[in-house]
Amino acid sequence: MIDLEYAKESFRQYLSHYDRSDDKIMLKEVHTFCVLDAADYICREEKVSGEDHELALLIALLHDIGRFEQLKTFNSYDDNLFDHAEFGVKVLFDDNRIRNFIEDDRFDSIIKTAIACHSLYEIPEEIQGRELLHCRIIRDADKLDNFRVKDTENAEAIFGISAEEVGLEPISENILQAVEVHRCIRRGERTTHMDMWISYLAFIFDLNFRSSFLYIKNQDYMNRNIDRIPYGNEKTKADMEKVRSICNIYIEEKIY
Repeated sequence: MIDLEYAKESFRQYLSHYDRSDDKIMLKEVHTFCVLDAADYICREEKVSGEDHELALLIALLHDIGRFEQLKTFNSYDDNLFDHAEFGVKVLFDDNRIRNFIEDDRFDSIIKTAIACHSLYEIPEEIQGRELLHCRIIRDADKLDNFRVKDTENAEAIFGISAEEVGLEPISENILQAVEVHRCIRRGERTTHMDMWISYLAFIFDLNFRSSFLYIKNQDYMNRNIDRIPYGNEKTKADMEKVRSICNIYIEEKIY
């Protein structure tokens, strides 16, 4: 049995070394516990029970542990500067800090793999079995909360410019093509802030569970996210309606 309350207390002790009054630190702390809730939702809906349910929640608690040092060092979420997933694995396993969260070492390989892979563009093909299950759960849970964050966080915090400025920009043709073929968008493919915005919406193309699509639909996150930006560029406005249609149809097809 995994003692999640013990792990949560250890997590709070770890965070005590950082400035929890800092907005960026606070946002990631909130995100961590929201991802934990999302993982719990997925496990319940997909009938993932017992040991794997408990393990999924522990992985959710620890998945972004590398973010806090990233923010302390760079004051940025930019993974081009710092691979937070890779660093999270180092934080937990290089000095055996993982034992502060779980005494049993039977799950170390699964925890390590799930955290290392949670922010990759795709799950490596060689990952199978329980490791694959937990990679899928944490990746979906992380993306579900990303839709919440994009629904609530102000545009300046996301983009560094106003929502009005974002909506005046064009969408690159390669980005629209990726959406049309139901493909996630790599960081290096993005040119404009609008490209970045669509790359977040395109997370749906990497979701693994029916319950994840149902969650997006029930919260109306696709429409709510799209409608947050005032599209002052007429072509961008028209293109976003195409994106809306493609994404909403895709969600419906994955549910029914």
